[in-house]
Amino acid sequence: MTAERRAFREQIRLDAGEMFAAGSDNLEVAKMLRVHVRSVQRWRHEWAERGEAGLVSKGPASLPKLSDELFVKLEAALALGAVAHGWPDERWTLARIRTLMASESV
Repeated sequence: MTAERRAFREQIRLDAGEMFAAGSDNLEVAKMLRVHVRSVQRWRHEWAERGEAGLVSKGPASLPKLSDELFVKLEAALALGAVAHGWPDERWTLARIRTLMASESV
């Protein structure tokens, strides 16, 4: 996730905190911010325990599984299209991508 996207998502959580402080319930917050109620429930729990600090981004949930070099190779292979890699149509499925990743070409 890009830094911009992470900042955008963090701002949504901070907006939720303001709504919690104003007395809004979880369903109302979810509808206003267009997020899932379960997310709002988690945010409210963090907010209740740690205040605004509980809503601040903690960084990515996990490290990327692909190195930057491998990602560039995969992107180039995908840009060629599925037909270029021997499939009869241009659909990319998870199985096809896994096969591509396991091959020597990526």
